[in-house]
Amino acid sequence: MRGVTENRDRSQQTWHSAARLLRVGLGALSGLVAGFTALAVAELASVPVRQQAGPVTAVGGAVIDRTPGAVKEFAVRHFGTNDKLMLQLGILALLAVFAMAIGAVAVRWRRLGAAGVLLFGLLGAVAAASRPDAGSLDWLPSAVGAVAGAAVLYLLAGRLTPAGSAGPDGAQEAEGVAPEGAFDRRGFVLLALAASAASAGLGALGRGLNAAGGDRAVAERAAVALPVPSSRAAALPRGVDLKVPGLSAFTTPNPSFYRVDTALVVPRVNADSWRLRIHGKGVSKELNLGYHDLLARDLIERDITLTCVSNEVGGPYLGNARWIGVPLAPLLREAGVRPPSRGGPADQLLARSVDDMMIGSPVETVMDGRDAMLALGMNGEPLPFAHGFPVRMLVPGLYGYVSACKWLRDLELTSFSDYDAYWVRRGWSPQAPIKTESRIDTPKPFAQIGAAEGAVAVAGVAWAQHRGVDRVEVRVDGGPWHTADLAAEDTTDTWRQWVWRWPATPGSHTLEVRATDRTGYTQTDQRVGTVPNGATGWHSVVVSVG
Repeated sequence: MRGVTENRDRSQQTWHSAARLLRVGLGALSGLVAGFTALAVAELASVPVRQQAGPVTAVGGAVIDRTPGAVKEFAVRHFGTNDKLMLQLGILALLAVFAMAIGAVAVRWRRLGAAGVLLFGLLGAVAAASRPDAGSLDWLPSAVGAVAGAAVLYLLAGRLTPAGSAGPDGAQEAEGVAPEGAFDRRGFVLLALAASAASAGLGALGRGLNAAGGDRAVAERAAVALPVPSSRAAALPRGVDLKVPGLSAFTTPNPSFYRVDTALVVPRVNADSWRLRIHGKGVSKELNLGYHDLLARDLIERDITLTCVSNEVGGPYLGNARWIGVPLAPLLREAGVRPPSRGGPADQLLARSVDDMMIGSPVETVMDGRDAMLALGMNGEPLPFAHGFPVRMLVPGLYGYVSACKWLRDLELTSFSDYDAYWVRRGWSPQAPIKTESRIDTPKPFAQIGAAEGAVAVAGVAWAQHRGVDRVEVRVDGGPWHTADLAAEDTTDTWRQWVWRWPATPGSHTLEVRATDRTGYTQTDQRVGTVPNGATGWHSVVVSVG
């Protein structure tokens, strides 16, 4: 009998342990359901506020604002244009882990678990309210979502409490009234399914309503007919595109054009209600312009290559497009602005976007005669939303972080000594002309080339915006430099294709390229990273022949 009793006791202990583990696991599931509810309700609550006030977007934006430059460079380098997606997935993963942990806690301490959800929602509300572009109610979606999530967790945790064994706060009561694990399984399953279904519906409704808010902007963009520019771009010269297989096309299609910015949600701005204000130091006539005001002005059309300062040696973050826009210098002169060389008091043009990104450009450069513009069109169509619709700024020859503000809403004349723009505060140079660089597009790194292929086309692009590329040279295995054939030049503001026919020999080889611009400067071999004002060095690839 003693052995039978011991076996029964061990069996009961095993069963109780399994039951406790089951409750903890279901508690973790409760946390996930509560977290899902919080996000879904917050999504719906963001509709009357704005989409950017949603907790994932708000927290993600706050993380971006506080992330060190080196970490951002790592993200761009390793994830490219998917860096924002990876950030959002990371936030959701952390939220899921936290939700599961707080759900497991709630099995024993319901009120503490619910308080944990409220605390997390408070952090989201603080993050939303602290954003530079925050509205007065941006905190509300996170707060409302947290209350809903806390309520769902509290109710679900209650279904996991063994009947008669625990009070609302988890304190043990009336031990022995119900066996361990005898909780309301049916009630838990029904409540969890109901909460999940309701959350899915509310989340879908919120996303649909937020998307509908952007549909108006989409319709307005689709209705835009870009006027014929007063100053058309010259026809591309014959031979501007060498059409070598594997070589970047001279004009980069809009869907392929690189995108590097901090916007987790691409703003969809209504063109009809959009306004641009030009004001600040030295402005004698403040301007306030609408989108159609700009369309009605004399427009220019120009081919301009843009380059991101985050582009490493040989990197992909540059592209060439045909832009249509309003010349910026005449617009500033109309407002009474003079460059510093002519006695103007402002040396910085501070551009602000609708999401409050701030980019500072040197006034002297903007007004020195180059084709700086407020761009309205890209490759024959209104700006894509991802590239700044309705209006963005472009200054040929400057890296984008000091010139190419997207979703523009405000231009303020100020001074570099008075104000540091967004990236300057994070360790980047306040002024950053694009450096002379070159890239090998083909053959690709570690390519296997057949020995019978004959002369191999080594080809790529070189750029020195607003100076022009004068010469490109290639060498093999550290040997003598060979002058490449250059494609015809469009303008000094665009990149230039090049090709060198290599009499390849069997074996492993290292190919290097360097460019010389029209000022006589030859790019340095000194390899420097992108911070603080752009990378330098020769691009090289290793290939095998045979």
